[in-house]
Amino acid sequence: MLDQEKGTLRSVAWSELLPWLIIFRCFRLAIRHQMLMLSAVAALLTTSGWALFGYVLSGSPQPGAQVQPAGGNPWLALSGLVPNQPFGTAAAGTKSASLLARESGPVAGLFEPVYGTWAFLARPWQEMFAIGLTWTNLTYLLLCGLWVAVVWAFFGAAVTRMAAVELAAEERIGWGAMLKFARSKWLAFLTAPLMSLLFVLAITVPIAVVSLLLRLGIGVTILGFVWWLLLAGGVVMAILLLGLLFGWPLMWPTIATEGTDGFDAWSRAYSYTFERPLHYLFYAAVAFGFGIVGWLLVANFTAGVVQLTYWAANWGGGAHQIQSIASGAGDTGLGSGLGVWLIRRSVEVVKLLAVGFLFSYFWSASTAIYLLMRRQVDATEMDEVSLDDDDEVAYGLPPLKTDGEGVPTVGDEGAPQDGENGESES
Repeated sequence: MLDQEKGTLRSVAWSELLPWLIIFRCFRLAIRHQMLMLSAVAALLTTSGWALFGYVLSGSPQPGAQVQPAGGNPWLALSGLVPNQPFGTAAAGTKSASLLARESGPVAGLFEPVYGTWAFLARPWQEMFAIGLTWTNLTYLLLCGLWVAVVWAFFGAAVTRMAAVELAAEERIGWGAMLKFARSKWLAFLTAPLMSLLFVLAITVPIAVVSLLLRLGIGVTILGFVWWLLLAGGVVMAILLLGLLFGWPLMWPTIATEGTDGFDAWSRAYSYTFERPLHYLFYAAVAFGFGIVGWLLVANFTAGVVQLTYWAANWGGGAHQIQSIASGAGDTGLGSGLGVWLIRRSVEVVKLLAVGFLFSYFWSASTAIYLLMRRQVDATEMDEVSLDDDDEVAYGLPPLKTDGEGVPTVGDEGAPQDGENGESES
């Protein structure tokens, strides 16, 4: 703000000068207990579904593709991302649970909450386009991809809705409003990213039918003359998939912010991605760097909680027993398998909540980037968000109401009304 009389700069509106600073609000939002719980449950459901499909199709959690939980255990695959000790304190020559979990399964790339989460959720669809897949592999990957869409269409809807209201309107909605919105818009969230795949399928089918000529000697010659037509179809599919690859994280924040349908989310995502690619890349880079720092803080804090608990219990329970419980190997000598099982599951629940940060931050940052891209392309103010009449504010005072002449009222009674004291006051 500039003082007109003296020409002195008294304040700077950083939100106007550097609007991308909104991304730095995503960490505090992502560590809310609602966000962590919803994201952790969704992540566990995702990997559990992948494992189930693998066992049904081939008797193992991985029928020839790379989408599978480590050791066939979805719970351990995720909780193993957080070690028992903070980074840098593990004994030399030993592998942390985090490193072991990264060596196999879909969690191999879940080392940070932006690119890692993006690759994790998109992996079934990416691997589906590999040449040489068997029908079993294709069926498995298709089921895994659809399962991702089904699960996150609800949980992602709830997380992005909370992020949109918080970042744009600076209000906090309660569980009821958040889950009601996710339930009412579930179909829109589900169909938005699938539209591009349906278009790709519509192009793939005729190409596949025509390509049956390749099984005949003369057919190869015929296709050689018209192969450019097939390449034209490939160009269209490449454009569709390129927009989907980078634009799908914007689709769900669109619905959460605007309260619109799947087609509007699909069209906006493609528009923003192709019209402002450098802005999109810059915002994603900022979110990526800040997300790494956030994950290091969350993972180290959680590992510290686990280690300090083991350390304190070590002085009473004995080092051998604690080490056996923590490592999950050997006989503790306690004679209570149930107690050991409960201790380990309690630790894994805490770790799983920490892993939820990877997803809650991803969707929070995606929502912030959507608001920034909308501002760049559509010149829409950052604070514009669609609010339902029955959205419940979880914290803070109810909004101030006024009567027809601007006199403040609270609810339906208890506030000064016109004529109540003989005259109205402004």
